[in-house]
Amino acid sequence: MQEKMGIYIHIPFCGKKCPYCSFYSVAYSKSTVDEYCLNLIKNIEAYGKKYSSKIVDTVYFGGGTPSLIGSDWLSRILSSVTSSFSTALEEVTVEVNPSSGMRLDFDLLKRYGVNRVSVGMQSVNENELKLLGRNHSPDKVQKLIGKIHTAGIDNISLDLMCCIPEQTIASLGKSIDFCNEMGVRHISSYMLKIEEGTPFFANADKLKLPDEDTESEMYLYMCDRLSRYGYLQYEISNFSKPGFESRHNLKYWNCDDYLGLGPAAHSMVDSKRFYFDNDFADFYNDNAIFEAYGGDEEEYAMLRLRLKDGLRDDLYYSRYKKHIPDDYIQRGKKLEKAGLVSVSDNVVSLTTRGFLLSNSVTAKLLWG
Repeated sequence: MQEKMGIYIHIPFCGKKCPYCSFYSVAYSKSTVDEYCLNLIKNIEAYGKKYSSKIVDTVYFGGGTPSLIGSDWLSRILSSVTSSFSTALEEVTVEVNPSSGMRLDFDLLKRYGVNRVSVGMQSVNENELKLLGRNHSPDKVQKLIGKIHTAGIDNISLDLMCCIPEQTIASLGKSIDFCNEMGVRHISSYMLKIEEGTPFFANADKLKLPDEDTESEMYLYMCDRLSRYGYLQYEISNFSKPGFESRHNLKYWNCDDYLGLGPAAHSMVDSKRFYFDNDFADFYNDNAIFEAYGGDEEEYAMLRLRLKDGLRDDLYYSRYKKHIPDDYIQRGKKLEKAGLVSVSDNVVSLTTRGFLLSNSVTAKLLWG
């Protein structure tokens, strides 16, 4: 039986760099895009031969700003995937910016397999958008969603940022209400993290950021309000209507195979973790860097604890032919008293409050 694999395709171009973003990207230019996409297709063809035994079931275009390269290149790249690999595509996602996304031909993209679109909205409050360096308006997001729906693509995800400068409970609620009104199936809502090397990091003392107590209040409010609208939290930062969880992103938390293509892209295939450096030439020449062997019992447990349904004994046993270590159960029962973990004989999972302290709670569960 052929094993399934997802493919992540990094499109490292942006019109401008957002002040909070630490992802690898470069300035857009048509000549650089053309050169990049041709080399990307060349590498797709080579990896198709290397992993001919795999069946690709998910493809995810991330960035950067994938919508910047246009419908023709996105379609050509997808065509190279389907011609180079054995495919049984269940989910093909393209990240789009609300501005450049309006120029995409979604009818064409759908014909080539795109059935999910992730829109980088972040907020509907103009003061927050301005501070985040975003150049779109809520009206533009609404028009884009309408255009995507018109093409017959109804699996739409919106990005929503929490705990950003000048944000309040009321303004966060306004953004959540907008998501619900748009009828989207999925929301990726993540708390702002000030990353070293970004303008936000350099000017952190000037930003009007919420304190820790307010951050906690905002996160719990967000989870509760989204739940009331029928968006179920299935991962620390992801919420969806039932059946619309991101199949591609679940591969990361389940230690399933995924191939990452592009500078800064990471992979795990056949238990080997490898990546490309932040360098176009290294990617063009397929100079992938071996990182480590992945998917062992401890790593699997750590990643599964990011999911709402947690570390399940049936899945753990199916994978490793042993039960969840009793140490995890006993440590979990101690943390359960603090409302951070839920424990039974078959499942260990973090609560919503536990997600707020996920790194420390996970460490205590696994290592004491």
